[in-house]
Amino acid sequence: MSRPTEPNARAVRRLRLWALLIVALSSGLLYGLVDGFREETNRALGILGRGDVAGLRDYILSFGIWAPVASCFLMVLQALAAPVPSFLITFANGLAFGVFWGWTLSLFGHVLAAAVCFGVSRALGRGPVEALVGRTGLESADRWFERWGMYAVFAGRLVPGVAFDAISYAAGLTRMRFGAFVLATALGILPQTFLYSYLGRQAPEYVGLFLVTSALVIVGVLVFAVVRRRKGGRGGD
Repeated sequence: MSRPTEPNARAVRRLRLWALLIVALSSGLLYGLVDGFREETNRALGILGRGDVAGLRDYILSFGIWAPVASCFLMVLQALAAPVPSFLITFANGLAFGVFWGWTLSLFGHVLAAAVCFGVSRALGRGPVEALVGRTGLESADRWFERWGMYAVFAGRLVPGVAFDAISYAAGLTRMRFGAFVLATALGILPQTFLYSYLGRQAPEYVGLFLVTSALVIVGVLVFAVVRRRKGGRGGD
């Protein structure tokens, strides 16, 4: 019974890969040939790279009724191309739309970005994803997923500073169902997005503190992974 499903699985994977290639090629052509698209993308990346919450708010609101779409675009762009914490956009959403609507929009944007990373990972396979997010982080996520499954996604979303996109990419390489991944992601980020939306509205000056805290957490995780890997290597000798 399992043999007939293997060609189907390969066909689905090829379809995903072709869809991803078409989207990537279309985006590349738009970026190369359409000046407005290129300028807008560079502008968005520049604001994200500066970590300018007020600038992000003004950029999002400049789209008028399309502002929620612009916010979601920024969230996906951040996940794929900009090495900055996603909570910057959540701060900006809280500042632009208020606590409740900023929280709702950020929740949707986070789940959308996570789903895109999950789909990219599942379509491309391990090699390209490892080149994208790094071998060390992916191996650590592998062990975490092997032990806890979808609960690893939920726990990882709860902890501030943990690489949001790395978890999404790593989950796409497992056999985890897409629905379970989305549910675990949504439930895990509920508290964080509400907190960041509230602070974005009430105390945007705390963004610097969160940037420093996130950087310290990431450095701590990397140091722990390197030390543990070295100890494992010595133990093997």
